[in-house]
Amino acid sequence: MSTDDISARLENCYTGVVHDVMRAMGLRDFTLPVELRPLMPEQAMAGPAFTIEGRVDRNADPHETLLAWTGLLSKAKPGHIWVSQPNDRVVAHMGELSAETLKNKGLRGCVADGYVRDVNFLLGMRFQTWSRGYTPRDIVGYWLPRALDVDIKIGDVVIAPGDYMVGDRDGLIRVPMDRVMDIIDAAEVAISTENQVRSAILSGVDPQEAYLKHGKF
Repeated sequence: MSTDDISARLENCYTGVVHDVMRAMGLRDFTLPVELRPLMPEQAMAGPAFTIEGRVDRNADPHETLLAWTGLLSKAKPGHIWVSQPNDRVVAHMGELSAETLKNKGLRGCVADGYVRDVNFLLGMRFQTWSRGYTPRDIVGYWLPRALDVDIKIGDVVIAPGDYMVGDRDGLIRVPMDRVMDIIDAAEVAISTENQVRSAILSGVDPQEAYLKHGKF
């Protein structure tokens, strides 16, 4: 199955059920901090992570910072989600021209553990972007990438390159690459079971009876 097919199936599995499936499998530390929120809560997002880690350098040359940033954009992988640990809560780590570039390259969205800017433009182009907030200040002369395609940590969650991210209005989850198919299969079964429970509840079945019959609530 292609990466795009996996991403599409995962995107149809809402995060609540993915969380429950992963918890039942004994997995831990996969839910990203609640402070990370999507620009478009109604738009689900899923795909493998293209990971970036950066650092603050207040003495960085402005030209150097822009060369490094555009170099990162050039290396971004189609079909992936840009997932950044900038180690900074001062400047914006995504904006209009960068998002246009990523969208045109076929990236599925962005997660920045920090701030972003040009929000109206991001909304206009429908480029799903998760962040902790917004600021007009940019990276020029202030921030440089340290590494890409490396393990990064956001909150308590370690994200390896190629791990899948899935997010919706409820929040954002990291799905390990080597378990993604098992998790999707189990989530799709759980969704089918939840639909049966929902139908039972709507038809007047007692909730405890519905739970005991279907093993889920």
